[in-house]
Amino acid sequence: MKIISYNVNGLRAAMKKGLTDWLAQEQPDILCLQETKAQPEQIDTKPFEDLGYHHYWESAEKKGYSGVAILSKPEPNHVEYGCGMPLYDHEGRVIRADYDSFSVMNVYMPSGTSGEVRQDFKMKWLDEFYDYAHQIAAEKKDLIIGGDFNIAHQEIDIHNPAGNKNNSGFLPEERAWVTKFLDSGFIDTFRYLNPDDQRYSWWTYRFNARKNNKGWRIDYLMVTRSMAGRLKRADLLNDVVHSDHCPVLLEID
Repeated sequence: MKIISYNVNGLRAAMKKGLTDWLAQEQPDILCLQETKAQPEQIDTKPFEDLGYHHYWESAEKKGYSGVAILSKPEPNHVEYGCGMPLYDHEGRVIRADYDSFSVMNVYMPSGTSGEVRQDFKMKWLDEFYDYAHQIAAEKKDLIIGGDFNIAHQEIDIHNPAGNKNNSGFLPEERAWVTKFLDSGFIDTFRYLNPDDQRYSWWTYRFNARKNNKGWRIDYLMVTRSMAGRLKRADLLNDVVHSDHCPVLLEID
């Protein structure tokens, strides 16, 4: 089973850059998309259907903003749209698909880079998402949480830790939240299977950052510890370029 999480930074733009051709070649069983920036009626879903995917969309009320989706070859037993908290569901940040032996939650966590108001919003989200994720994990047991967390956890996950220590996405309190989350029963699958790899999943469009590999690892596929024995491969597909992010891959039994 191959699962990929990918912040496409605008699905329609990514499709114009060859996303569908890449999908036809890569053939993940489940694809979690973040920042779709589109309402379902604005998307040509036929290319996905032709490749055998069922598709499920949770869009923001504000057009051209946020939004998540799950494309899945196996048909889920159930799809949960949103997280039941209107403050976040208005922004299209969570969708979950339940299967026979696991569940996949696709999450686009808020960014705090635009200023203090949104940083406060992000910290409130982190507190409330922590409780929500544990509630779902208690119900579903084998849970995969994929998405853009907008936090680089450790110094190995960012190209310039000293220079970014006061920047949103690498603040001590954000990093401490990731540590707390992992310690509470989750596995960062890429770091678990690649303990020493200094690789990134996002690069700013400025300063030739991607060409110079000055990036951040802020995209994750995390799993409950009950799934540790099922983990086979975790990777960052750095050569795939339809966005300022790259896809994050996990293969499980």
